[in-house]
Order: sequence, then C-alpha cells, then structure tokens
Amino acid sequence: MVADDWVRVRYFKYDGSLHWHFDAVRLGADRFGTWLGAPAGTALQRGSEPPLTWEVAQVLLVAEGGKWWTANFNAAPHPTEMYSDMTTVPSWHGDELRAVDLDLDVVRRRDGRIERLDEDEFAEHQLRYGYPAEVVAAAEAAADEVFQAVSAGAEPFATEYRPWLARAGRLTLREQAG
Repeated sequence: MVADDWVRVRYFKYDGSLHWHFDAVRLGADRFGTWLGAPAGTALQRGSEPPLTWEVAQVLLVAEGGKWWTANFNAAPHPTEMYSDMTTVPSWHGDELRAVDLDLDVVRRRDGRIERLDEDEFAEHQLRYGYPAEVVAAAEAAADEVFQAVSAGAEPFATEYRPWLARAGRLTLREQAG
C-alpha cells in the first residue's frame, strides 16, 4: 500500500488521555463504513505503555451513520474473532481517526460465545469522568444494538468482514516512525 493509505487510529479516554493507538491502512469503504486493516505484527500501544505486537491480521470497521461503536475483526487463530468498542462517534482529523472509548465492549469468541464486557468499568468511569446522561444512554444503546446484531448473525458482523480481513492478511508492515 502507498504511504498515503496509512492512517493513525487513536482511542482516548473521556478525560482526553491517550488510550489504545496503532497505525492501519485504509482498505476501502462499503455500505457499512470504512474498513482499516493492520497486518500481523502491528504494534499496538495503550497510552505510553510499551507497545504490544499483535500476532494476527485485523480489520477495523468505522461504521457509517453516526454509530457509537467500532468493530475489530481478528484473523485465526486469535481466540477473539470480533471485538466491538462502544465509543463516541469516531471522527477523522486528516489521516487520523479519533474516538473516545466508553468502556463497554461486545465480543464474539472464536468458539461462538458472545459476551458484553467491562460493565463495571463503565459504571466506575461514569463517576470518575462524569459521563453526561446522553453519553451513558448512547453507549448503552450501542452495546445493546451490537450485542443483538452479533447474536442474530446480522451484518456487518457475520461475514461482511471476511474479504476485508483477507486483504489485511496480505498487507506488510511498514517502517514505524520513532
């Protein structure tokens, strides 16, 4: 992929502190949104902690229509097939995607189990960060929407991601800027 295809993905916490961040390639878009891919070996970092190496290819869907979530799909054999973060509506700032992580997550494990995660963290952060009532309601509604869609086998969570993930699997790492 050419250098212009690379974007920075930055998740923040509600207080503005940097949370998870990594670089990805803009693969394209479809009726569900914009798809970003990261090859196996991509460095992911939480805040200023040492980077982790993601062992498998992954794709990230930035949904259309003002959705309060993003969805990450991992190649096998990663035990988590799909991980959806409830976030503020993601926004583009040049070649950087930004969203505020609102703690709630919906995951589909490789064995088919579907789970809601981090409800305790969501409750704690409502107090710590002072989430407004409309943010709480939007995050809870998004988690319900994603959980129901994943449970029903609805797109984009069923098979739509597979061609995008295959493309991400063919990507190669680029030199990381220091």
